[in-house]
Amino acid sequence: MIQRTVIAPPACLLIALLTALSSQPARTQTGSTQTGGWSGFATLPQLRNAETRSISAENPTGARAGGARAVPTPLSDASALGTGWKVSPDIVLPRRRTVTIADIEGPAIIQHIWITVSEAAYRDAILRIYWDGEANPSVEAPVGDFFTNAHAMRYPVNSLMMASNPSGGFNSYWPMPFRKQARITVENQRPEDIPGFFYQITYSLEPVASDAAYFHASWRRSMTTREHPEHVVADGIEGQGHYVGTFIGWEQLSNGWWGEGEVKFYLDGDTKFPTICYTGTEDYFGGAWNFGDTTFSGPFLGYPLFHKPAGQIPKHALYRWHVPDPIRFKRNLKVTIQALGHWPNSKFQPLTDDISSVAYWYQTEPHHTFPQMPPREARFPR
Repeated sequence: MIQRTVIAPPACLLIALLTALSSQPARTQTGSTQTGGWSGFATLPQLRNAETRSISAENPTGARAGGARAVPTPLSDASALGTGWKVSPDIVLPRRRTVTIADIEGPAIIQHIWITVSEAAYRDAILRIYWDGEANPSVEAPVGDFFTNAHAMRYPVNSLMMASNPSGGFNSYWPMPFRKQARITVENQRPEDIPGFFYQITYSLEPVASDAAYFHASWRRSMTTREHPEHVVADGIEGQGHYVGTFIGWEQLSNGWWGEGEVKFYLDGDTKFPTICYTGTEDYFGGAWNFGDTTFSGPFLGYPLFHKPAGQIPKHALYRWHVPDPIRFKRNLKVTIQALGHWPNSKFQPLTDDISSVAYWYQTEPHHTFPQMPPREARFPR
């Protein structure tokens, strides 16, 4: 069966949450207050020294007055209308090639990323973001998973920081400040081209506070074992920062309840025992008591996908955004999640399941190099 029930938060509640979260203004490099932009609704009416730009296939550099300049060919859909009428709204991702979709000079803050493309790209195209000329990306994940669509599947997500809207409109509202340069690339690892890649990257040219950290995201996948029923969500994070989000794609290879495992945060030198330990998978993602096939999607946490057609394994997707409750660390961080269910005698059963994840956090640079992205074949969903 397929159960997809997405519950939208009441507008008044969402506004109240955003206002409360934005009550503290950001600080500039000089120590003065900086308001508006990514500091939220409470400061939205205030004027500020900033300029908005947006990159797309219609304006690939984001230049002032640089949009809608393409000249239609006789075969273009806009050939009867001429320049300025949706001549170049998308690009082709060439097979086994990497395309740079944004190269922005800072200081600036990326405010919104919108992408839509066919499901062919969800696991087979890799999104990467590089800050300030770094050699290794600070963001690296399959396109679909980064935007909370796991298993190369399309389904709706209605959250504050990420939204997946009909039909396949991916949105990220994570604020991404940088000081010198931001470079965003997409690598198509398929043996054929992927046509129809649409994108819009909106950013604000403005000073960045001296204490603003850099956004990071990293994808992992593992097969848990009965001897070690644990998936590592994040590890090797060194420096000061705060953890802000977890997205899980879970492919269940056992019958029955699968979400009894604990989520653990090892902070600043923790070894055998974590400082923060959640009481169960369904609890960490905001549910309780074996939420079964009842899906939900809220501002900060959700279980947007339960997928179990006849003859297929169950697939799940879950997210939690630590926006009102970021996990602060000063030196290092490791995050894990256990795969546990129940035996018929109600004792815990370690599970052998296929788990993928994206961890989202902010930290100082430089960061440690991420584990090598598995090859395309190792990312195939079951």
